[in-house]
Amino acid sequence: MRTRGVLGTEIEVRVPFFDVDSMDVVWHGHYVKYLEMARCALLDEIGHNYMQMKAAGYVWPVIDVQLRYVRAARFGQRLTVRAELVEWRNRLKLHYLLSDAQTGERVTRASTIQVAVTTAGEMQLLSPRVFTDIVERRLAMLGSDPIPLSTATADHAAQAIPA
Repeated sequence: MRTRGVLGTEIEVRVPFFDVDSMDVVWHGHYVKYLEMARCALLDEIGHNYMQMKAAGYVWPVIDVQLRYVRAARFGQRLTVRAELVEWRNRLKLHYLLSDAQTGERVTRASTIQVAVTTAGEMQLLSPRVFTDIVERRLAMLGSDPIPLSTATADHAAQAIPA
């Protein structure tokens, strides 16, 4: 069973003509673009988007993408893309569900993992406090309890390994 996220958002995407292949279905690589659109919407909602991450001195490269295709999306189809924040203390992990906006049928299930890297190129073992504090304030605002600390330390000491 998939872990349920603590924060989530949904966007709607209408499949454009330039995203389909000669078989009239969405080319498999374009699904990642839809994930990125939903992830950006979620980060905006949390209050710490990519521009704010960079201004804080961190970039967050995607280090893992998992996709499970269930059925093909087609030109003109409206898709609901749901992004849910699953982990944020050591890394940024999101789960996604792409479904047909009209019928609710699942199209694709996915997850991404990102890690914080300083603008100097040092990968962080823990997510920067500037990010975790914003997520936890957002959870408190919504009345949600954060997932208990696992391997993260309470002080979020900045530990780095060479990139």
